[in-house]
Amino acid sequence: MRLHRNLCFSVIDGLTLIFNEGHYADKVIQQLLKRDKRWGARDRAFVAETTYDIVRWKRLYAEIAEVKEPFDRDNLWRMFAVWATLKGIKLPDWKYFEETPTRKIKGRFDELSKIRKFKESIPDWIDELGAKELGDKVWSKEMEALNEQADVILRVNTLKTTKEKLQEELFDLGFETEILPDYPHALKLKERANVFTTDAFSNGLFEVQDASSQLVAEFLNVQPGMRVVDACAGAGGKTLHIASLMENKGQIIALDIYENKLHELKRRAKRNSAHNIETRAIDSTKVIKKLYDKADRVLIDAPCSGLGVLRRNPDAKWKLQPDFIEKIKTTQQEILQQYSRIVKVGGQLVYATCSILPSENQEQVKTFLKSEAGKSFTLLKDKKVLSHQSGFDGFYMALLERKE
Repeated sequence: MRLHRNLCFSVIDGLTLIFNEGHYADKVIQQLLKRDKRWGARDRAFVAETTYDIVRWKRLYAEIAEVKEPFDRDNLWRMFAVWATLKGIKLPDWKYFEETPTRKIKGRFDELSKIRKFKESIPDWIDELGAKELGDKVWSKEMEALNEQADVILRVNTLKTTKEKLQEELFDLGFETEILPDYPHALKLKERANVFTTDAFSNGLFEVQDASSQLVAEFLNVQPGMRVVDACAGAGGKTLHIASLMENKGQIIALDIYENKLHELKRRAKRNSAHNIETRAIDSTKVIKKLYDKADRVLIDAPCSGLGVLRRNPDAKWKLQPDFIEKIKTTQQEILQQYSRIVKVGGQLVYATCSILPSENQEQVKTFLKSEAGKSFTLLKDKKVLSHQSGFDGFYMALLERKE
């Protein structure tokens, strides 16, 4: 591979924004990719994947390059040189790469690879927390899996097409996909590609949604004609899946505290031809109270640490703070206590997170079931999805039923 100056400069500019100014990696990369209309697919892939790679391995590369935050541009070029050397890419004779100690980089990499927090490139506190909650052996395997690049998984919109038809249509457009046996609505792209520019996407035939995330709506046991509340709907990936499972029959009330996310959901619902979704912003407790005892099904896709989705959000491990984990656990329990009251007698509730920590998952359900609000609920089943076992994102979901 030959390195091109303008592409490498874009990567360094992006890393400056992500590391030094706290910008979100996905947003930065979106902006970078609009820089030069002449870039082809390979150029764009280089900028996106290299930026993500250096973000993912920040701690390891900084340690090898012997640089400390805040990183100046020279520091970032040194980290870039580490990335290129470890990838076996020949460094051009640019001034940024003068005196790059290639052999020392490889030796240092071998040395640091014996220590998990460097090998998997994670802050000390996350390493300690993961090991404490999952045990050393499982945590090591899980972190290794969470550092792999995520596959692109599509969820077929069954309101408009079938899996087989979509697979054929994408094949004709030059995208090869494979069927995932245990995921009824999923297709996996054989090679990473930008599927958002296709007519199949703009016509609402599919959404991009990780395979683990697709399990959540299935877990909710919805039927056409029910009244379902998606209590933390966000931009509505799972809401849209629920709509397709309900065949557009019945009512879905999508709630969120962020109105802008619900606007995005409305836009996506229109594209998906999902007509049974009503959005309501939670601007006061009245919104929730009005729904008490009214829903057949409630989904609480709770805010969480997001440790199960580090493959697609590698910058999250640098943004997370220990006090956030404690705060989010309090929030999770408050949401469970309050929103569970929306379920009517005989109805069911799913509590889900994209975290792999038992303290955000099984422990929260146990605490809820022991509480006054949880006394009328029983746990029917739960599912823990770990990345190293599934090959997809880490997730947790619990199905609870409200008794007489």
